[in-house]
Amino acid sequence: MKIWLDGELRDADSARVSVFDHGLTVGDGVFETLKAEDGRAFALTRHLHRLTASARGLGLPDPDEDEVRRACDAVLAANPVPLGRLRITYTGGHSPLGSDRGEAGPTLVVALGETARRPDTTATITVPWTRNERGALTGLKTTSYAENVVALARARQQGASEALFANTVGQLCEGTGSNVFVVLDGELHTPPVESGCLAGITRALTVEWTGAKETDLPLDVLERAEEIFLTSTLRDVQAVTRNDGRQLGDGPGPVTAKAMRIFAERAAADFDPR
Repeated sequence: MKIWLDGELRDADSARVSVFDHGLTVGDGVFETLKAEDGRAFALTRHLHRLTASARGLGLPDPDEDEVRRACDAVLAANPVPLGRLRITYTGGHSPLGSDRGEAGPTLVVALGETARRPDTTATITVPWTRNERGALTGLKTTSYAENVVALARARQQGASEALFANTVGQLCEGTGSNVFVVLDGELHTPPVESGCLAGITRALTVEWTGAKETDLPLDVLERAEEIFLTSTLRDVQAVTRNDGRQLGDGPGPVTAKAMRIFAERAAADFDPR
């Protein structure tokens, strides 16, 4: 396995990040996860734009987009897999212990891991913790991910693959690593980014390609929605057949199935939709 670290490919066993890296000590970093198929990264341009936006939100220097593209190409070429998770991580770099940044400059890591295609259906739970729609990190894809680790662990304990959050005013927000869509009276809805959710790449494409409405939704909409599905880089569009104790069916509903088909067709036709 070859990994890109600060300007060059390295063997996984010899790739080392300082124990003083700010991404490690205080979670001062941003990242992107991309679907890689047969040596190509899906929606790379959109992911790079979001990486830059997240870096700016943390006050980090803009990533060098040309370098990140070179890094992705090199890692994909060095590690051929039919389906993979391509991870770009960009941190505050070597810094003093504490919240202040050092002057060494950012760290860039690009790595690839093989993965399997997700099933068409899954189960979710809701959790009692909330997303802060007015927080300093709202809308940024940062490496400060511990609350997602805790929530996802609870989901796994209950036989689910994702945990869903409300925000501080009780509106449906997002999952630990996904966006959520619901069907109400045959129409497709998803929370707006103002709810505090991440502006997911797959979410945005699904809204564009299906005409879904961005709507403020109470958390209890999950108790009456006709259909629910998740979107994310590796899920694409994935039907939810059980949320908490509520069974929604054995397979994707008609609106979800249509969204799955549209997404698959449009993504296959344009691997880097701008």
